[in-house]
Amino acid sequence: MKVLRALITKEVRALFVSPIAYAVAAVFLLLNGYSFVMTLALSKQATLVHIFFQSAMLLILVVPLVTMRQFAEERRGGTLELLLSSPAPEIDIVLAKFAAAMTLLVTMVGLTVIYALVLGYFGKPDWGPVYSGYAGLILLASALVSIGLAVSALTANQIVAAVVSLGIFGLLWAIDSLAALLPSPIDNWFLGLSLLARFTPFAVGAMYTSDFGFFISVTLLGLFLTVRALARR
Repeated sequence: MKVLRALITKEVRALFVSPIAYAVAAVFLLLNGYSFVMTLALSKQATLVHIFFQSAMLLILVVPLVTMRQFAEERRGGTLELLLSSPAPEIDIVLAKFAAAMTLLVTMVGLTVIYALVLGYFGKPDWGPVYSGYAGLILLASALVSIGLAVSALTANQIVAAVVSLGIFGLLWAIDSLAALLPSPIDNWFLGLSLLARFTPFAVGAMYTSDFGFFISVTLLGLFLTVRALARR
């Protein structure tokens, strides 16, 4: 645990001194803030559903920028071999990088809680969808980060890692459109893989055990694949 804590501290510090972390956070908060103000001014409705869906889309776009450098940059700089030769096992290295990326994303999402506080001050929002929406965003972020880390562990090029991750995220987000063209029961299998279909219940205030299980399973699978990719090195 001491080694893991030291690695997490190192990775969090390395991520937060990087300009990309602040650029990603600034764009995320700026776009969400603009959307919140405009939607509230036009609709006069005390709801954050639109913010949750926009945040989910923004996570799909910004997570590749966060994860692309985690392993790809270390491999390109020749420091990955040094890291893997240290006493720390691969799982600790992966968990440290996962924790660092999640710290940034949770901080970004957490700053949007100010929108909920504004709604609570000026109106009477339904708090159920607010709680479930934030839970859904955290689960979605964890699944995306684990996949992004697995992709980054397989390539030495940051741009390739970002593009491949973005392609996978986009496919998993919109795969429900493909499901509509397929016969039963194949359509249900594809629908079950859709990030949009799994996230929507959280955004509207309905949480199901199957959706929790899906995001947790994807996260664990992504972390497992990342560990295996490092072990092959």
